[in-house]
Amino acid sequence: MFRTALRNVLAHKARLLMTVLAVTLGVAFVSGTLVFTDTLKKSLSGQSAKDYAGVAVSVTSYGQSRNEDGEKEGEPGIGQQTLDKVKALPGVDTVSGRVSGFAGVGDENGKLIGSGWSNKGANYTPVKDGKDPRYTFVQGAGPAKADEVALDRATADQGAYKVGDKVRVATNGPVKEYTLAGVFTTEDGAVQAGGSLVLFETRVAQELYLKPGYFQELSVSAKSGTSADQLLADVKPLVGKHTEAKTGAALAAEQARQIERGLSQLSTMLLVFAGISLFVGIFLIYNTFTMLVTQRTKELALLRAVGANRGQVMRSVLVEALVVGFVSAAVGLISGIGLAVAIRSAIGSLGAKLPGGSLVIAPGTVAAALVIGVVVTTVAAVLPAWRTGRIAPVAAMGSAHLPATSKSLLVRNILGSVIGVLGVGLVFLGVSTGGNTGRMTMGGGAFFMLIGLIVLLPLLSRPVIGAARPLLQKLFGIPGKLAAQNAVRNPRRTAVTAASLAIGLTLVTTLSVFGVTVGKVVDRMSTEKLKADYRVSMSSDAGSLDKSVAETLAKAPGITAVSPQTAGYFLVDGDFRAASGVTPSAIGQLLNVEVLSGSLDALGRGELAVAQKTAEKAGFTVGSTIRLKYDDGQEASVKVGAIFKDMEGLLSPYVIDNKILSEHSEDMYIPEVYVNVDGGASKAAQQKVVDALGKNPAITVATQQDMRNEMGGMINTMLNIMYGLLGMALIVSVLGVVNTLAMSVFERTQEIGMLRAIGLDRSRVKNMIRLEAVVISLFGAVLGIVIGVFLAWAVGTTLTKALPGYELIIPYDRIGLFLLLAAVVGVLAAMWPARSAARLNMLTAIKTE
Repeated sequence: MFRTALRNVLAHKARLLMTVLAVTLGVAFVSGTLVFTDTLKKSLSGQSAKDYAGVAVSVTSYGQSRNEDGEKEGEPGIGQQTLDKVKALPGVDTVSGRVSGFAGVGDENGKLIGSGWSNKGANYTPVKDGKDPRYTFVQGAGPAKADEVALDRATADQGAYKVGDKVRVATNGPVKEYTLAGVFTTEDGAVQAGGSLVLFETRVAQELYLKPGYFQELSVSAKSGTSADQLLADVKPLVGKHTEAKTGAALAAEQARQIERGLSQLSTMLLVFAGISLFVGIFLIYNTFTMLVTQRTKELALLRAVGANRGQVMRSVLVEALVVGFVSAAVGLISGIGLAVAIRSAIGSLGAKLPGGSLVIAPGTVAAALVIGVVVTTVAAVLPAWRTGRIAPVAAMGSAHLPATSKSLLVRNILGSVIGVLGVGLVFLGVSTGGNTGRMTMGGGAFFMLIGLIVLLPLLSRPVIGAARPLLQKLFGIPGKLAAQNAVRNPRRTAVTAASLAIGLTLVTTLSVFGVTVGKVVDRMSTEKLKADYRVSMSSDAGSLDKSVAETLAKAPGITAVSPQTAGYFLVDGDFRAASGVTPSAIGQLLNVEVLSGSLDALGRGELAVAQKTAEKAGFTVGSTIRLKYDDGQEASVKVGAIFKDMEGLLSPYVIDNKILSEHSEDMYIPEVYVNVDGGASKAAQQKVVDALGKNPAITVATQQDMRNEMGGMINTMLNIMYGLLGMALIVSVLGVVNTLAMSVFERTQEIGMLRAIGLDRSRVKNMIRLEAVVISLFGAVLGIVIGVFLAWAVGTTLTKALPGYELIIPYDRIGLFLLLAAVVGVLAAMWPARSAARLNMLTAIKTE
C-alpha cells in the first residue's frame, strides 16, 4: 500500500501542485520569520556586545528624584568629583564620562540627514593616547575646541562635508555653526540604525544635554588582573544612590534579553499572519484530497475488492498527504531562507542599516518547518482519508461520484447554526461588557462566528448564488446559467473554496472599516479644535523644543500669535497632576477651546483653567481655590478662572500661564509651539516661519493639512502593512479557486465534451468557467465583507469613551474595490482551467469515464 500511495502521488502530481504551493507559501512565511528574527537577534546581540567591549563596569545616573513631598533629591548626573574618585581606584585603568542627546545635521538642501529618533549628539572623551576607543577616525581628529564637531562617515558623505567645512548643527534650539574637525566610523547603535552622530567637546555637550560638570554615564575599564565583579564592588560605594552600576557583561546580557523580548513580539505577530495563511491553506488541501478521493472511488473500491481493508486504504491516502507535506515543507524551508535574505536586503534599500552577520538557520527552525508542513497537510487530509474507509467494494461497479447524504448535511447545518449563534452571542456580550475584557470576548466570538460560517456555507451557497442566477443568465446567456448551476452543484466544494476568501476578506474589511473610522475621529479631534495656522515641533518627535523657539517666533515679523504648549505638572492634594503652560493672550486664537464657565482671560491674571471631567470629579467650580505645589517645591493657592471641555491630546486637565510654570521649573518640556501668521496660512508664510527659526533642519513647521496627512499616513501605513501580511492568505485563497476549477474541469470532462458536441463553442466554455470562478469568489467576498463590517462596528462600540464622537464610517470605495478585486481574482484564477476546458477534444472527452 505504501508503494501504491507513492505511485498515486506521482500519477496525480499536476493535481497536487496547488496544494504544494499553498503549504510551501505558509511554511516559507514561518521559516522566513524565524530565520530573519534569529539572524537579527544574533546581529543585534553581537552589536550590543561590541558596545560594551572593554567596559568592565558601567555606571548610569537616573538624575534627580522626588521625595514624598515632591521635592527634588540628588544630583542631576554623575559629577566630576565622583569620576575622579572612581579613577583613583587601584583596579581602574581608564574612566570616561558620557553625555548625549539629540543633534541633527542638514544636507546641502537643508533637509535632516537620518531619522530624527536616531540622530544623536555626544561628547568626545579621549582617554589613552588622546583617543576615544569608541571611534576610529578616517579623517582629521576629534573635537578639541568649543566650536568644533566630528561626524560619522555616512553623515559626512551624505552631506558632502569635508574636514574644515562649516557644519550647521541643530539641537532643540537655534541652529549653531561648527567647524568639522574629523570624520569617524563607529559601532554606535544609532548610526547602525541609519541615524547620525555628532561629537562635541565635552563641556559643550554637557551644556547642551545636562549641566556643566555632570555626566549621564561612566564607562570604566579594568587593569590587567582585576575582575569586573571586584571592580564593581569597589565602584558602587562611590557613585551614590541615584545611580546604577553594573558590569559590562551584565549590561550586554541585559540588552540581549531586551532585544530577544522585542523580536519575540515581532516574531509572534508575523507568525500569527503565517498561521492565518496556513489555516486558509487547510481548505485548499481538504478540497484537493476530497476531490481526488471522489475521482478515485472506483480505484479505491477495487483495492477493497482485492483484499485491502479500511485501515490500509485510509493509510494510503494519509501517506500521500505525508509525502506532499514533506516535499512542501522542504521547498518552503528553502524559500523561507530566501525570503529572510530578501527582507534584509529590502530593509537596507530603504536606508535602514542592520548589523552584518551570517544567516542563522537554527535546528528548531528546520524542525518547525518540517513539522508544520507535514502536520497541516495530514490534518487537512484526515477527513477525506476517513471517507475512503467507508467506500464499499461494490462501488467499483457503480458511479464514481457519490453525493453527500441528506443526514450528514442536516447534522452539519445544525452544528454550524449552534456555533454561529454562540459566536454572535459572544460578540454582543463583548459589546455590552466593553473595555479590554469586552474586546477579548469579541475575539472569541469572532472565531466562533467564522467557524460557524464555514460549516454553514454549503447551506448558504444555494440561495445566495441561486438569487444571482437570473442576472447571470440575462447578462451572459447560457454560459451564465450553467456557471451558476455548476457553482452550487457541489455545495461543499463551493463552500470550502469560498471559505478561504471569506476569512481573508473578513480580516481585511474589519481592519479597513475600523482604521478609516478611527482615522476620521482622530482627525476631527485634532483639527476641529485647532485654529492655528502652523504647528512647530521637533522632527520625528525627537524631543522638546528649546524655549528660545517661542521667543524667536514671537519677535518675528508677520507672526500674530504664538503659544508654546509646555508640558508640566504640579501637586494637587499630594498627587501629581499634568498641566499645560500656554500664552494666555494667544491661546484662544490658536485653539478652539470650548469654555463652559468663566473665561480664558483669567489665565492672564494667574488663575487656572480646569478640564470639565477633572473639575466634576474634584468638585471644582469657577472661583474655587486650589492649593498647588510646584516643581521647585514652592506652594501657592490659585483660583479656578475657567472650566473648559476636555481637549485630550491638545491640553492637559490643568492649564496655566506659561510664565508661571516656567518660573517654578528648571527644565521646560515643550513638545510643540502653535503659530498664527498675518494673512493666514500660505507657502510664503510657512517659509517665513522656517526662516525665522534659522532654517533649522531638525524642526518641522506643519500646516493643518500636514497634520491631517501625518495622522492619515500613520493609519494608512499600518493598514498597508496589515494588507501585506494578509496578502499571503489571499494568495492561498486564489490558489484554492484555481485548484477547485482545474479539478472540477477534469471531473467534468465528459460533460464539457457533450456541451461542445451540442453547440457550445470554445469561447462560451471559457466564459462558463470564468463566471463560475467569479461567482464563487464574489460569494466568499460578500460574506467576508458583511462579517468584517459587523466586527468593526462591535470593536468600535468599546472605544466610544476613549474616542468621543466615534461614529462608524463604512468606506464604500474600499469595499467596492475589494469586490472588484474578488471578481478579478476569479477571472485570473479561471485562466488556466478555462483554457484547458476549451481545448478539450470533444470526441475524446465524450468517451472519458
